[in-house]
Amino acid sequence: MTDAESMTLKEWLEAELKAGKIRPSKSSISSPVMFVPKKDGSRRLVVDYRRLNNRTKKNVYPLPRPDDLMSKLQGAKIFTKLDLRWGYNNVRVKEGDEWKTAFRTKYGLFESLVMTFGLTNTPAAFQYLMNDLFQDLLDVYVIIYLDDILIFSKNEVEHEFHVHEVLQLSSLTTVEVVGYRINPVDSAQGNDNGLIDKD
Repeated sequence: MTDAESMTLKEWLEAELKAGKIRPSKSSISSPVMFVPKKDGSRRLVVDYRRLNNRTKKNVYPLPRPDDLMSKLQGAKIFTKLDLRWGYNNVRVKEGDEWKTAFRTKYGLFESLVMTFGLTNTPAAFQYLMNDLFQDLLDVYVIIYLDDILIFSKNEVEHEFHVHEVLQLSSLTTVEVVGYRINPVDSAQGNDNGLIDKD
């Protein structure tokens, strides 16, 4: 690991600890961390969960097929896309299972308290959560693929109502029971960004 990578790792650990997304661990298993190249030439820190994933019972909850999602948009003329910031990282790992996510670094052993990229069941579990949160709106005027929500309507009047309904979802009892809410963070014409939080 280069000096620059060591500095990046140390800063990342400090930020994740401060945010409550990881904690020191005493797990009997662990996965290594490494840096992988990004398209722009920079490097991304990842945990290599391949060994853990090979031993994990797979969640077979289906991800939507792109052609099925696109077919729902027939006749729609107005669209708003919500991108949930840090999607996976806002969903708590089941209490008692954190030790399974342990990763080792030159600065010690840590475990994740939130779902993280690289765990084999993260996409299926997250898709289930999103479908559950939006079950009454799915395929009516909302389609969801992981952390992307697309609201679609035939006209502006409908669309204003549809966007309002999706954003108001955070105040519904059913969502509060699940323990998550969607917070709009940024809004521009035709493009809204949001965040899914644990209450």
